[in-house]
Amino acid sequence: MHAAIFKRLGNLLSVKSLVTLTLTGVFAWMAATGNIHQDFMTVYTVVIAFYFGTQSQKVQDALEGSYGNG
Repeated sequence: MHAAIFKRLGNLLSVKSLVTLTLTGVFAWMAATGNIHQDFMTVYTVVIAFYFGTQSQKVQDALEGSYGNG
């Protein structure tokens, strides 16, 4: 149980996750102040798409691996 929690916390502290969380915080601040620039939106959209795309691919690979072993 504890090992799973530590593993998830370790994954959260990866560079990719830290960049995504930082950009999300900046985006939230810019949205709250009403000062979102188009250049930032472009970068943020690409980073979020990459992050969730890689997460989705990991899940898909895990599912395919578990079905292949059965």
